[in-house]
Amino acid sequence: MASAGLLQTSLIWVAYAVAVALCLVAAIITTFTWQAPRERSVVVSIVTIISLTALLATVLLLPVDIALVSSTSSSSLGIKKDWATDKRVHDILLTLRIVYYSLYSFDALLCLLIIPLAYFWFEEYDEIEIEEGRSFGSRLGSALKYTAVFIALVLILFLVGFFVPAAGNDDRARWDLDYFKHILAQNNGQKALAFALGLLVTIGTLLYIVYTASGLALLPMSFVKSAPAISAPQLSESTASALEQNQERQRQLEMRNAGRPEGMSPKDRRELEALMREERTLRRRERIAAEAAGEGHSKIYQAWLKVCAVFRPVKLFGGLLLLLLSVLIWVSMLITGIDKAKNSLCKEKCGYIIGRLHIFQPVNSIFLLSARAFPVDYILMALLILFLFSSSISGIATIGIRFLWVRIFQIRKGRTAPQALLIATVMLALIILAINFSVVTMIAPQYALFGTQTWCSAPHSPGETPNCRDRPDYLLPCSEALEKEARAVCTPSIMSEFLNRITITWPFFGAVDFWAQFAFLSVFLIVFVTGLFRTPRLNVDEMDEDAEADEEEGLLASTGRRLGASWQDITGRTGGSKNQSYGTQAGGNGAGSSQA
Repeated sequence: MASAGLLQTSLIWVAYAVAVALCLVAAIITTFTWQAPRERSVVVSIVTIISLTALLATVLLLPVDIALVSSTSSSSLGIKKDWATDKRVHDILLTLRIVYYSLYSFDALLCLLIIPLAYFWFEEYDEIEIEEGRSFGSRLGSALKYTAVFIALVLILFLVGFFVPAAGNDDRARWDLDYFKHILAQNNGQKALAFALGLLVTIGTLLYIVYTASGLALLPMSFVKSAPAISAPQLSESTASALEQNQERQRQLEMRNAGRPEGMSPKDRRELEALMREERTLRRRERIAAEAAGEGHSKIYQAWLKVCAVFRPVKLFGGLLLLLLSVLIWVSMLITGIDKAKNSLCKEKCGYIIGRLHIFQPVNSIFLLSARAFPVDYILMALLILFLFSSSISGIATIGIRFLWVRIFQIRKGRTAPQALLIATVMLALIILAINFSVVTMIAPQYALFGTQTWCSAPHSPGETPNCRDRPDYLLPCSEALEKEARAVCTPSIMSEFLNRITITWPFFGAVDFWAQFAFLSVFLIVFVTGLFRTPRLNVDEMDEDAEADEEEGLLASTGRRLGASWQDITGRTGGSKNQSYGTQAGGNGAGSSQA
């Protein structure tokens, strides 16, 4: 039996290793896809790839954590498996703690030392070109000087957490939290670590509210709206027609004002300037339509474009599923939040910890039901976390890197500055902490705490093992088994231990992070409703060149309401459609809209 347990745990770790290897490939592709080729830096690329791989490895450790603690118990009998001795369970938990501490320490080292060092190293690059003769050591010294600020900040955080008394150690408290208090550490070192993690989780939650909530609503919509409103052949045809009309109108204005001593009237001059701006826009759209149709490229590339057009309906269907999943997550978080606010044992004094859910919660129930078909629940948990992580990336790419309302950097495919790439990586590291908090405490609280573990509460004599083989009505989920005897069977996940230690030791962080989840729900609802009923439009007179180019390149994937455009892209014909003025189809951001 011991060999069976060893085989099961080994398979879980092997699957995790394969997932990390795939994360490395994804990190490489992501880095080179988003990075601006003209500003590419070897140091920045290496640091970004390593950082993204480490972050993905960290976020995928939660399903491994749940899988390992669940493997020690028989969910159908409510008892520990024969091979899951105290020593074996201790070894599994110790290995998990080592991996957790190693990954989070490495993430902290990346975010607080290596990434800032790479950032300031790249910033010093311009100066070294100007100041000839400046040595490598001087450049490195300047980067280290600025990085020292981050190191000092980390030391201050640990000193504050080490010396400030923790509310969770107050013996005067009379909370019914015996089941959770055993996870509290009694030494100041772990208390300081809990303070530092609590502060970082809170900072990450602020980013989580803005970026992940927005991305959770916008990412599925981007899939739904992937089918173009206008095909490449029709775009080329309508653009050529609009360009011809534009040039004809310019000739009419020039001929009407030819020979006038006072020159062109102010009204005609404004119209001519608007027509010239529209002509430049139409010329770019003509080029975009040619590239979208594969003109000037090989037959293989043109065939690839047709294959992409064939799979657009699949992408649309996947977007609808993701949209349904986003709404399901929102509903589940709202139910858990209401349940905790109403039924928490100690409210804000322990971060709204709750023993069990009192209201039906769909996501948590889906995980518990899927656990009957191993390993479906672990795969679903990994996909859920990756979906939240991808939503965070989508939110950062959409909103950009901002300080309050001021945009500092934009994240675009092929045009992201190295500094923006490094800052976005740090933001993702903080958001990961918030994602783990949300999954464990809000999205799937019971499943993330004990996984599929159950406890048999059947009556039994002292020293006898309870038997639920014939009495399944006595089988309880470990989240509902608060009796002290259940501790011998139920093993909480390491991530839930970390988070419960933070919320009990430092209740302020737990209360802030809990109520912040309602702000997350509000932001998601606003963005979701706005995205359904409003399509953003740019004013060609106010937007800069890069924004205009982005708007034009998005025209071929702007809405998802016309699958006929996909058929036209496949066949290469417009289906007999007449020439139309492109200014009308594109939302009127040419001269027509300017005149209006």
